Amino acid sequence: MIAPWARALGERFTVLWWLKGAGTTVFMTLFFWAYFTILENPANPPIEVPTLAIDSWIPLTPWAYTIYVSLWVYVSLAPALLLSFRTLLHFGLWILAMCVVCLLIFWWIPTQTPTLDIDWSLYPGLSLIKGVDAPGNACPSLHVASAVFTAFWLQRILSKVNAPRWLHWANPLHCLAIAWSTMATLQHVALDVIAGAFVGAVFAWASLRALDSRNEPLEI
Repeated sequence: MIAPWARALGERFTVLWWLKGAGTTVFMTLFFWAYFTILENPANPPIEVPTLAIDSWIPLTPWAYTIYVSLWVYVSLAPALLLSFRTLLHFGLWILAMCVVCLLIFWWIPTQTPTLDIDWSLYPGLSLIKGVDAPGNACPSLHVASAVFTAFWLQRILSKVNAPRWLHWANPLHCLAIAWSTMATLQHVALDVIAGAFVGAVFAWASLRALDSRNEPLEI
């Protein structure tokens, strides 16, 4: 027998599934175009982000690559589980605003991670990331910001469907694992992660507050 919360989540996936799939694909395509354009054409010379003590506590961990790339599935879950076009639009506009703010920072105040003497060919998965994504556009980590933004929204959705406690724990733990993976793959340093988490939390809080303060509350 399917639990009521699992049935509710399944039903949410079927609502406007074609629009959610197409919209997420178009959004990510345009985002990556803008991201790599700015990466190659910053307004000023990049600044190297300093490291903190915590950076030395997290060693290079090749298998963290799997968790790192899981972000793209994770961030797709929140919009996929929304119940109406208006709520989907609200979500999209807020996460777009967050991305635009971060991209403007990357363009005007470009940053990069410290240069490390590592032979990335020894780590096939990681060498793929390093080959595609240069060590720029570092702070704030948009990888972490989007994970945190998603975690806030997923928590609200899980509460709405009365999901079991283990899912309420699994969601932030996955978000935390993604944040860890950005450092374990040496894509980011601690300051990038801290700044990204702050940005994601601020935009998530503001977006949910705006949702709740509407004269006609949207169904989430």
